[in-house]
Amino acid sequence: MSRLAPLAALAALAALLASAAAADPNTPLTAEEFDALSRGRTLTYAAGGQVYGIEQYLPGRKVRWAFLGDICKEGTWFPDGEHICFAYDGLPDLQCWTFYDTPGGLTAQFRGDPAGEPLVAVEDSPEPLGCAGPDVGV
Repeated sequence: MSRLAPLAALAALAALLASAAAADPNTPLTAEEFDALSRGRTLTYAAGGQVYGIEQYLPGRKVRWAFLGDICKEGTWFPDGEHICFAYDGLPDLQCWTFYDTPGGLTAQFRGDPAGEPLVAVEDSPEPLGCAGPDVGV
């Protein structure tokens, strides 16, 4: 047996473990996984190939969201079972989504609408979300 055989076996085992640890695109992300994938990023989401909105994920589970061409909303997120729910300032209803780490990007399915078009993160930036607002220049 050559000296390389144990190294080759170790490399094969490491590759097997890495593939087993890879995210299953059919398994919802946990809050910890979602936080690790999103924190510090600004993601542009599209539905059906059309840009829908942009969200910046800040430390402490804080977010900044804007529909395309609209003003920004500040908010927070928290886990609710397999969902990630967002509470935005000035909006009365929670927005709860199931997130998946898919080969096509971070994908979100709205709670209660399994047949609806999912949102897919189509652009990723470390830059902050540029927010227009009603008081800009005042």
